[in-house]
Amino acid sequence: MTRVAFVTGGTRGIGRAISARLRAAGYKVAAGYASNEVAAQACADELGVMAVKGNVSSFLDCAEAVKKVEAELGPIDTLVNNAGITRDAVLHRMTEEQWSEVIRVNLASIFNMTRNVIEGMRERNFGRIVNISSINGQKGQVGQSNYSAAKAGMIGFTKALAQENAKKGITVNAIAPGYVDTEMVHAVPQNVLEQIIAGIPVGRLGMADEIARCVAFLAAEEAGFITGSTLTVNGGQYITG
Repeated sequence: MTRVAFVTGGTRGIGRAISARLRAAGYKVAAGYASNEVAAQACADELGVMAVKGNVSSFLDCAEAVKKVEAELGPIDTLVNNAGITRDAVLHRMTEEQWSEVIRVNLASIFNMTRNVIEGMRERNFGRIVNISSINGQKGQVGQSNYSAAKAGMIGFTKALAQENAKKGITVNAIAPGYVDTEMVHAVPQNVLEQIIAGIPVGRLGMADEIARCVAFLAAEEAGFITGSTLTVNGGQYITG
């Protein structure tokens, strides 16, 4: 049976690697994107996946995207909530829009997407939901109270939803990547990036495909006994018990 996966933010960075990895594993893949249609379609053509435009902070956009994917590819078995943004500022200088935009895109989006697929998964007694959190949702980070709050919220959402749906054959897990070699990380000033890498015990940034391999593992049918977990993938930078 060919499974269908929807990866939000699936045409760039970690999301692109996840789309590629799942496609290589035999999934039919839909890769969500918010803007830059030309680049997204080029990515989709290269990977052999479906590109789906939509704003994950909009419940209606998410509902429409799910309908399009299911009409073209079939029922969604695997959802990877990966889309995210940063709007960094220390709290005493942060605007309400910087706060609310990050919460909408990084946290409200996982309700918007998951709510639109969970009933179908429950009816079919199978589902895999993987939420891409962050090391900064576990330990916090200066200048990222908005981002850290959203990513920590994803972990709480994961634990609650896992318990609600375990008996329906649906697993819900989170991955908390450390600093990964993507455009978002390279937007950090070079001197700051060097300090970050110096604090990673393995001595380097992670690679997007290292996160993608973890997603493929959790999405597999053989991973049915793993649910409610958070997998930390950070090169030893932050070790949880």
